Amino acid sequence: MGVFVFLPLVLPLSAWPVARLAELHLHPRTATRLLTAFATVMAVCSTLCLALLMVVGTAQLPGNPLPDGWSDPEVRAAVPYDEIAGKAAIPALVLVLAVCARTLWRHHRIARGARRALTGLPASSVVVLPEEKPYAYALPGRPRDRVVVTTALLRGLVPPERRALFAHERAHLTGRHHRYLLAVRLAARANPFLRPLRTAVTYTTERWADEDAARSVGSRTVVARAIGKAALLSGADATPASAGTSGFPGFAAFPQSPGFPSAGPVPRRVAALLGPAPVARSWPSVFTSVGLAAWGAAVGTLVSAMSSANSAVTMFLILYAATPL
Repeated sequence: MGVFVFLPLVLPLSAWPVARLAELHLHPRTATRLLTAFATVMAVCSTLCLALLMVVGTAQLPGNPLPDGWSDPEVRAAVPYDEIAGKAAIPALVLVLAVCARTLWRHHRIARGARRALTGLPASSVVVLPEEKPYAYALPGRPRDRVVVTTALLRGLVPPERRALFAHERAHLTGRHHRYLLAVRLAARANPFLRPLRTAVTYTTERWADEDAARSVGSRTVVARAIGKAALLSGADATPASAGTSGFPGFAAFPQSPGFPSAGPVPRRVAALLGPAPVARSWPSVFTSVGLAAWGAAVGTLVSAMSSANSAVTMFLILYAATPL
């Protein structure tokens, strides 16, 4: 097993370049799916390796319920620096599981609260709230998905811009963007090195919905104008998304922090809509900077998966041999 058990913990660094470049050069749908896949696989691999290290550390604790053979020198020799890494992995894994559980709990709590707030209102796919605070968001759920918008926001938009608003929110629901956001949020909780990918996906899901809305209303300029007006009305320049909803910045009520470039997400989204539509490709060309970065991240993800699989199989065989029959 050797040092391979540590590789998945640091290999997420290989995805940092593509996280930035994907925002700028890939179609947002491709970027979202690509970055989410990288983040999910790397998070699972790093968590698995933490669990393997924890087995060695836990076996060294007095009074543990594990078989005595699991603390033999032959088992500890499979992990470099077993005295330090094994014991450090115990609180690290507990912390990872705790923060992931808290994230899932918060996700369901916010979604449940949002649905409860609509109790008693007409069971239509669009809900207009008589509020003076301008916001809107997409709320996935059963038996139907819903778009929630306030009268204050609708008053600030002309009819074509309102159509852009609703098209954007429906694009969030159709694309199931909340699932991508939850996946990268959990991945970033499992491994902090994956936070840039979470930030990038938060932005690309909004750009994905922008492009779908522009195609639906037939005008990129109308969508860009709607985004700008909404941002001015809400007084925010952030990409909103909650644990349970997806929103149209500044149509939504749950802001997030900006992404990599110095300009905020709203100006970058407006600028992208005022330019030509991005070309949809399933994979970027290797002869471009984003293509090289994507291949680098893909290699890092593959090495992470192979390292964790190798470590898991090796540890299983060692523990099996050390376990008295």
